[in-house]
Amino acid sequence: MITFGDYLLPKSLDEAYSAFVSKKSARLIGGGCFLRMGNRKIGLAIDLSQTGIEYINELEEEVEIGGMTSLRDIETSQILKNNFGNIIEDSVKHIIGVQLRNTATIGATVYSRYGFSDPITALLALDADIYLYKGGRISLEEYLKEKDYRKDILEKVIIKKNIKGADFQTIRNSAVDYAILSAGVSRINGKYRISIGARPRAAILAYEAMEYISNVEVNEDTATKAGELVSEEIHFGTNNRGTCEYRKEISKILVKRALLEVQR
Repeated sequence: MITFGDYLLPKSLDEAYSAFVSKKSARLIGGGCFLRMGNRKIGLAIDLSQTGIEYINELEEEVEIGGMTSLRDIETSQILKNNFGNIIEDSVKHIIGVQLRNTATIGATVYSRYGFSDPITALLALDADIYLYKGGRISLEEYLKEKDYRKDILEKVIIKKNIKGADFQTIRNSAVDYAILSAGVSRINGKYRISIGARPRAAILAYEAMEYISNVEVNEDTATKAGELVSEEIHFGTNNRGTCEYRKEISKILVKRALLEVQR
């Protein structure tokens, strides 16, 4: 059971941040979907829903997604679809159900670096950046590598509009279950990015496979080879959804499919 000591509904990020750093037991509340997964007391719950960071803005060279934007808004966004195809929509459409996607937020998902997060896999493939209220702009890749959580607020996700093709692939036991494995592929300035998520750790890039496929013509044979490189390069784990051996084999197929889709 989760209990709150105090509850705050700030009207600005400055107010939210000041409260967040003022108390060691303070916790930010994004969508709050996974709060029930544990037993603890939160001394100060800070609800970010009134801080004005729920938006999807298209700029000249980038698209910004506010931290409190729901996964459902991301799923149905024509701005995201026009600029990046179906990769982001495909990464969220199987998450539990519409009711949860109307509540869960992209900021909480990314900030928490969930190992089961499909959106993180897609965003990493798209070379997204994040903007922290105090820490400023950093790459999502860099943020995912950090061992500790920053005492900060994820204000927005930023994706550059230089994507020339992208695809998301996943395998699940059922339509709304967590992924057994996911893969994201994009082509940016003639180079490919390949991310693997739900391994079951947080998403990671497959550098050797990226280097190989970016220097050859993409076809059935080279896509197969890239998938094999991914299976050898990435560390996979075992949980109740699949073994490391199974994930290793599946990664070959998902990467091959994604590469051939992007090439079309």
